[in-house]
Amino acid sequence: MTENELSSKIIGACIEVHKQLGPGLLESTYEVCLAHELRTLGLEFKQQVPLPVIYKGIKLNAGYRIDMIVEERIIIEIKSIEVLAPIHTAQILTYLKLKELKLGLLINFNSVKVVDGIKRIINGYT
Repeated sequence: MTENELSSKIIGACIEVHKQLGPGLLESTYEVCLAHELRTLGLEFKQQVPLPVIYKGIKLNAGYRIDMIVEERIIIEIKSIEVLAPIHTAQILTYLKLKELKLGLLINFNSVKVVDGIKRIINGYT
């Protein structure tokens, strides 16, 4: 399955979660419900993945956590905020670089239509 096919499945799962719950809940709620949907689709994923920072060749635990990594290929960063800001894009782009992955999905569930709150981030391009 390509990254595009995989991201389409993930986006479909996000739409289902949003259809059932609507906006206005905590990020953690959307994460557990999205995990259930991904599991139902038979996709492999990890939640709250620790992300060390490499500083001058030393791996340091700085407390960063990636919300989800699906099939070891796509990072999902979940938000439930009024408006996505450029710093959120920078955050997921940094995660992609540190994990050496190509594609990330920034998902803001606090939108009237969740598709309006989804941003695809490609490592090296935005």
